[in-house]
Amino acid sequence: MTANEKRIRLSDHFTYGRLLRFTFPSMVMMVFTSLYGVVDGIFVANFAGKSALAGINFVYPILNILATFGYMFGSGGSALVSKTLGEGENKKANSLFSLFVYIAFILGVVFAVAGFFLLRPLMAFLGAEGTMLSEAVLYGNILLISMPLWNLQFLFQIFFITAEKPKLGLYVTLLAGCANMVLDALFIGVFKWGIAGAAIATAISQLLGGGVPLIYFFMKNKSLLRLGKTHFDGKAMLKGATNGASELISGVSGSLVGILYNTQLLKYAGEDGVAAYSIMMYVAFIFIGIFFGYVNGVSPVIGYNYGAKNHIELKSLLKKSFTLIIAASVLMLILSESLSKPLSFIFAGKDEGLFLMTLRGFRIYSLSFLLSGTAIFGSAFFTALNNGLVSGTISFMRTVVFQVFCVIVFPLLWDIDGIWYSVPASEALSVAVSLIFLIAMRKKYNY
Repeated sequence: MTANEKRIRLSDHFTYGRLLRFTFPSMVMMVFTSLYGVVDGIFVANFAGKSALAGINFVYPILNILATFGYMFGSGGSALVSKTLGEGENKKANSLFSLFVYIAFILGVVFAVAGFFLLRPLMAFLGAEGTMLSEAVLYGNILLISMPLWNLQFLFQIFFITAEKPKLGLYVTLLAGCANMVLDALFIGVFKWGIAGAAIATAISQLLGGGVPLIYFFMKNKSLLRLGKTHFDGKAMLKGATNGASELISGVSGSLVGILYNTQLLKYAGEDGVAAYSIMMYVAFIFIGIFFGYVNGVSPVIGYNYGAKNHIELKSLLKKSFTLIIAASVLMLILSESLSKPLSFIFAGKDEGLFLMTLRGFRIYSLSFLLSGTAIFGSAFFTALNNGLVSGTISFMRTVVFQVFCVIVFPLLWDIDGIWYSVPASEALSVAVSLIFLIAMRKKYNY
């Protein structure tokens, strides 16, 4: 069998095996992206202290909001490009791809410049002070330098799949991740640069993660996509933005809710609460990364078959996706509950109070892993179908309405435990909303 015969194409019929092979690089990519964030956290927690760890967690949601625009144009643009490829218009697909890349880069430059002026007053307004404020601003200012290519890193992670090059996307992520981990050890562990070392290591990894794909797609390549000339197409840009609205809403509102969590934790548990939440987020990113990796991998396939009007394959993809996600959700719950103690100890073993708080919170928080995959897929499925309104509604309800309500009300009833319980409770409500839309829209899309 030749390499060309082995290559999985968007137009193929996807068995369980083929679906897993095609989405596996994307899942590994997202998990690895999360993993080197975890390594960041381990080094900071053990070499720079909990104030630095809390500072990162306080500023990161703001930075993530800015970088999420790359994810929006990646997911929403990919849905439109995949559909265009399915309709047989390859030249138009490449023009649209180029437009989304250039727009994401320009937005990254604008955000970086604005961020340098606004970050410190914003952090102070949100309640950061003293050492935590200084650490948060230092970390944020360094990462703003890499913001344009951080935007592109998110975008290219999805477009590599649309280009039928998921393995190449994985290799770029591995390169960026290994660089980050090695530089963490060097800058924090050896040079003792503290939080600045963590930020520099992360910034360099983002420059690689966004810069290498940029060079690849500008060069002549064997993928479906290549960067080149384009023209401003307001309708297409709006369509890409609305298609990816759920991912933007998820990223922005998730970050805003993260800020709310931080303020609530400062109120109910002080700096230890923020540090404990930081630890849980590092671990959660790995588990949730599997779900996001899967939906990133399967979405171009769904979008292609929607454009090609292949309803039988669309039904098959939906059924197989639910089966795989439910199986993975059960496995993740078992793993997270089993590993909660050793994982908490890795980050907080030097501080008994912080360790016990993290362990208690993580065991409650882990219940959300049984539900989050279904909610994430529900939103991504409609993004792939180019229905940004439904996708955005599911995402908005999940990351804003339900979480905000729960994190404000539950602590009044159960103190700090209420903050931990708010996540699985909001995910349960999100699953219900996702299922309602999937049932209501099945005749329209013939799945």
